[in-house]
Amino acid sequence: MPYVRPEFAGRPVYMAAAVHVAAPPEQVFALITDWPRHQEWMFLTTARQVGPDTIEAYTGLRPFGLLDTMTITQWRPPALVRVEHTGRIVRGHGAIRVRPQAGGSRVIWAEQLWPPLGPLGRAVWPIVRLVGAAFARRSLRRLAVLAERGGGRPSST
Repeated sequence: MPYVRPEFAGRPVYMAAAVHVAAPPEQVFALITDWPRHQEWMFLTTARQVGPDTIEAYTGLRPFGLLDTMTITQWRPPALVRVEHTGRIVRGHGAIRVRPQAGGSRVIWAEQLWPPLGPLGRAVWPIVRLVGAAFARRSLRRLAVLAERGGGRPSST
């Protein structure tokens, strides 16, 4: 079991969103894991790979935003990528699954997180969850449009 700092102690919280994409899993997974292209579909987010299994994602409008550092813990193309969130604010586990589905793929994005700030973080979680889930659904819809237009081919960077 990973170490959890005291301010993250307690039960984790959960959030998930899903979308159907009219594109094959291989194409969808390639787009999801092309980190520099996250800015094309993930709401207010840029991402980059900084090590063999380390990713940094910045969400927000600079200077107001959040740096989310992650370690890839499971890599099973074209079906699954799991990460451990290792940042100062965002801690926990995330997964994006891509499953074959009639007419394309089903993408499921799930997060199990430890809210920061102890009881305060837990108290505001219902609001954060609503907003986060709305942003995740919006991002997944943008991913679907991009993949369906043939945008799932890896970038040259």
